[in-house]
Amino acid sequence: MLGMKILEERKSKFNGDIKVVRSLGYGTYLQVGGITQSGGVVEEIWKKTLCFVNRKSFIMNRCLILGLGGGTVAKLIRKYWPNEKITGVEIDPVMVELGNRYLALDGSEIEIEIGDAYDYCLVPTAFDLVIVDIYCGDEFPEKFEEEEFLRKLTKNKLVIFNRLYFGEKRKEAVKFGNKLEKIFRKVEWFYPQANLMLLCYNYN
Repeated sequence: MLGMKILEERKSKFNGDIKVVRSLGYGTYLQVGGITQSGGVVEEIWKKTLCFVNRKSFIMNRCLILGLGGGTVAKLIRKYWPNEKITGVEIDPVMVELGNRYLALDGSEIEIEIGDAYDYCLVPTAFDLVIVDIYCGDEFPEKFEEEEFLRKLTKNKLVIFNRLYFGEKRKEAVKFGNKLEKIFRKVEWFYPQANLMLLCYNYN
């Protein structure tokens, strides 16, 4: 594609082939299976979502990111809530390494845990905001849709799930949203570009 350059390609145990791409339109981003995981269009999607949350004057002190990737969400949270204590959980150390090298993840001042987000949540800890942005390519792992896992997240004030919302993914996202409405006190559906953000509230 004109104006696009591959800066680096890596193989990962968890994500397979990872490409670091730079384009004129979207800057530098990490791509897995043709889907942007960090940077690029993902940054625009999360910018719209967090701006929407910020307009609600939502007070935050502690944030947990499940599926840190290259750190796009962490960078934006730091922008809107500069004093927030942020913990990011990422199973793939290669994504973190590339995030540090190309996306300035190491400048976000966050605590990084390398491991499975599912295991991390086995002992629930209360956060003001939890971001669930867990994908392997274009697949959302089924274990993160289990009711047992979802109920562990109800101790947190606000939980935001990122779901792809195109083609067959729409049906999956809607089904998941309907499930969340039976578990959380209130669920708000927000549509930035080709994604559905499900904002799950546990406070009045």
